[in-house]
This record gives sequence, C-alpha cells and structure tokens, in this order.
Amino acid sequence: MDIGSKIRAIRNRKKITIAQMCEGTGLSKGFISNVENNNTSPSISTLQTIATFLDVPLPYLLLEKKEHMKVVKKSERTYSTFNSLKVEHISSKGGLRMMSVEFPPGACIGEAHSHEGIESHLVLEGKVWAQQGEDTFTLEEGDSFSWNASVPHTVKNIGDTKAVVLIAVYSDSELSDLF
Repeated sequence: MDIGSKIRAIRNRKKITIAQMCEGTGLSKGFISNVENNNTSPSISTLQTIATFLDVPLPYLLLEKKEHMKVVKKSERTYSTFNSLKVEHISSKGGLRMMSVEFPPGACIGEAHSHEGIESHLVLEGKVWAQQGEDTFTLEEGDSFSWNASVPHTVKNIGDTKAVVLIAVYSDSELSDLF
C-alpha cells in the first residue's frame, strides 16, 4: 500500500506544510517525512491522528488504488444492443454493474433466464411487465423492483412508447454474458 504518498497528496492539496502538520499532530518532521516517503509504517493510532488532522476518514487512507472511486463521464460511456434493447453501460466497480436499458414498445429481455447475483430495477420511463418465477407485476415510471437473479426472470415493455429501466446487477462472478 502507498499510504505515505496519499498522505502527502492530501497535505499538498490542502496546502498544509509539514511544519503545520507536525504542530497539529504532535509528530516529528522526520517521522512525517519517513511516512510520506513510505520508509516507515505508522500504527493505526498514528494514522488516525494524521487522518483526523487532515480531515479525512481513516479508511480512505487504507484504500488501495483499485478501491478508489471510479468515474465514468457521460461522454465516456459505452453502449451495446441486446435483442432489440439499447443498453447504456453507466458504471462498473467490482461485482456491481449499472446500466440504463431502453425497451422499444413490445420489446423483452428475452425468455425467462437466470444467472448468479441480485438485480435492482428502477422504471425511469414507460410501463413494463416483470416476471420472476410465478410472480408478475406491472410497473410504471418511478416504480422499482429487485430480485435474486438465480430464479428465472424477464422484463417486457407493455406500453405503447419506449420504456427505460435503470438496472443495477451485483454478482461475485463476471457477468459478461448479461447485456
């Protein structure tokens, strides 16, 4: 982990000098320098002191680079099609994926299917019919639904206009075959 560089970057971004940090934390200049250069590993107690002084949560200092926030600008989003559905891939982090799916009138995800994970849906536009096993519901703009995706399920636009559904899918395994 590169905690020292992260501490230095936060200190510099906040325009805090090492002298100010020494005064605010009670730590020596040499110690702070060694921490920032990753020459020493501070205790959790010392990291908490530094985090408090820098006004950042301690867990933030412990995050690995791959665990930091991932940003996807609207202009950088990717799109795909699945059956007649237009899929906008909004974000993906770890086992969580979020996408906006546009269903033309009468369009359906396809036959009831199942896969590992859980899904949450929010109907942004239109009217859809959702089925999981023997449960069926008609949902409209603003309605949401969630399910365990290991039970066969499907979603269909039953309205006269397009339907748009925001879908978040979480799985411990790769879901490359989903949309």
